[in-house]
Amino acid sequence: MADVFHLHLTKDQLAGARIALLPGDPGRVPRIAEALPGERQELAWQREFRTWLVHGPGGAVAVTSTGIGGPSTAIAVEELAQLGVDTFIRVGTTGAIQAHIAVGDVVITTGAVRLDGASTHYAPLEYPAVSDHTVTQALIESARATGVPFHTGITASSDTFYPGQERYGTFSGYVIRRFQGSAEEWRKLRVLNYEMESATLFVVASALGLRAGCVAGVLGNRTLAERVDEAAARPAEPNAISIAAGAVARLLTEYAVRNTVE
Repeated sequence: MADVFHLHLTKDQLAGARIALLPGDPGRVPRIAEALPGERQELAWQREFRTWLVHGPGGAVAVTSTGIGGPSTAIAVEELAQLGVDTFIRVGTTGAIQAHIAVGDVVITTGAVRLDGASTHYAPLEYPAVSDHTVTQALIESARATGVPFHTGITASSDTFYPGQERYGTFSGYVIRRFQGSAEEWRKLRVLNYEMESATLFVVASALGLRAGCVAGVLGNRTLAERVDEAAARPAEPNAISIAAGAVARLLTEYAVRNTVE
């Protein structure tokens, strides 16, 4: 019987994994697992939560999809933490809102604007949504090593894809007053991009004493066009995955050193 309700996993199945990579899309799970060295196996697939485990030279690493948005992300982090995971890296895609960010680049998020609701169940709005320094540094070092263009900074993390990100090409064509003009406001405040999970991930991790980071490939730049140019965006996902894989190698080395000292 599974130890945790939603993920359908047991602690034994995770084989001591302390790091989890968190894509939103279940279809991205095998592609991320294949970027990590070692033997791979699929452990479970329940609803939006699909988990593969990679048994590599530095230890086991889990790859678990969270689905879209904060509530399901919070479930994944909660249940993986119950099974022994303490370090989380979101590996996603994003839309840039600063003109200097090119499609195919990656954004490494240092902090998130809390446009979600799930994080408020863990900490009040005054509590910051910030990434873990060590995890973020591992992502930055990996990005430098790969040569992929990257940007570090603040992400607007919205519970909704349409009104919360001020998109008007919708069924109603209406955005409530709270979000009218919000994209330009975030742009002027030097926010880099929109996505939908980092605020929840960072707050939940910090509140529970865990570590989290986020890397996302840029599918489009909304200062240029709303629609995604699929050909131009093709490198975005593999670039983010490559950086995440390099960060995992660095973090596994950190764990090995820590264990030796202890």
